[in-house]
Amino acid sequence: MTDSTKPDTSGTETAESDLLNWDFIQDPYLTYREMRTGTGPRRLVIKTLSTGLRSWLVTEYSDVRRLLADPRLSKSAAGAAPIIAKHSTEDVSGASITSDSMLFSDPPQHSRLRRMFSRAFTMRRTLDLRPRIEELTDELLDAIPAGAEIDLVESVAMALPIAVIGELLGVPRAAHHDLRRWNRALTSVDSEPSEKYQAYMASLGYFRTLVSQKAKSHDGADDLINAMIDPDNEERFEESELLSTIFLMMNAGYETTANLISSSVYALLKHPEQLELLRGDATLIPNAVEEFLRYESPLNLSTLRYTTEPVEVGDTVVPAGEVVFLALSSGNRDPERFDEPDRLDIRRNTATHLAFGHGIHHCVGAPLARLEGEIVLARLLDRFPHWEAAEPLERLTWRYTLQFRGLERLPVRLHA
Repeated sequence: MTDSTKPDTSGTETAESDLLNWDFIQDPYLTYREMRTGTGPRRLVIKTLSTGLRSWLVTEYSDVRRLLADPRLSKSAAGAAPIIAKHSTEDVSGASITSDSMLFSDPPQHSRLRRMFSRAFTMRRTLDLRPRIEELTDELLDAIPAGAEIDLVESVAMALPIAVIGELLGVPRAAHHDLRRWNRALTSVDSEPSEKYQAYMASLGYFRTLVSQKAKSHDGADDLINAMIDPDNEERFEESELLSTIFLMMNAGYETTANLISSSVYALLKHPEQLELLRGDATLIPNAVEEFLRYESPLNLSTLRYTTEPVEVGDTVVPAGEVVFLALSSGNRDPERFDEPDRLDIRRNTATHLAFGHGIHHCVGAPLARLEGEIVLARLLDRFPHWEAAEPLERLTWRYTLQFRGLERLPVRLHA
């Protein structure tokens, strides 16, 4: 972050900030500590993957949690385009958020979409996945030679979530590699716009065809797509809503869970006393997962919101028609909420962390992400109780889009 400022058309000083620069990506918590010393949100030019966006960034836990549930902050894609155009530092004419998923909608549309999705993606469906997730995890661990150097990100953290979400949706195993490749292109900061477009069109075409095949064949498979297109449903998704919901599941169910798995192992390697504690008491695993979610949140920032009327934040009034980002990672490291927040403590009470958001947009896939995280840790510790980093941890680097933050690679040796 720099100290330079530029006057904004609203009269508010706007600091130049690059939340995609190398230093921030490697340690965002230093920047967030500096920001939390103020008494309100920061007005920044936040560089997204396509443009600079004059935005308000909220970093204090109490404000982040409150605003996540504030209906005056809209997520509706229908109204986002003019707001983005107004505050963009570059010409974005023709660009807009086009998703028809519940992530980019407000009530009553959001309520309808979430209700329909929740009838298909039930807690029972999630819990029933446990045996299959355990099998998939064991398959991945079977391929790891004890004591050999492996990249845990590639071998486990990314491989498991794509298999789980693929099977959950009813995608044949042969297509999982394509799903992973498309998702990587869509979420990577290094992808060219043409690559993103090609990946988007390829995945859109694939899922449109898959939905059509399932609708015609009535294959009877107990997967999520079949559950969502069941002709006996009282409420039905429009095609654009269904495809947007599938895309949401792919992004939210893959990238975030992969980051949770890799950052959990990384945190334990950095804190061997916590690894020893967990190794000696497997009952701590569920609480440990919550602490990992707080300590290294897979989602750094909330997705874009904009104010529909003035909103007070600290000693600042954010006018209507402004872009707002909520820093989940910052809230989860706020000392006003968590004692010694930069210390990893797998026995900590983290019940109110913000890794999955809060309010009506609280992540619907949170139980599945937790389940995968718990199973991987339990299986890893059971199969390979002794871990060591194959390279100095301080040399490892993090990858980042505007929302996601995860390790590029995690070389480890696992010993029985």
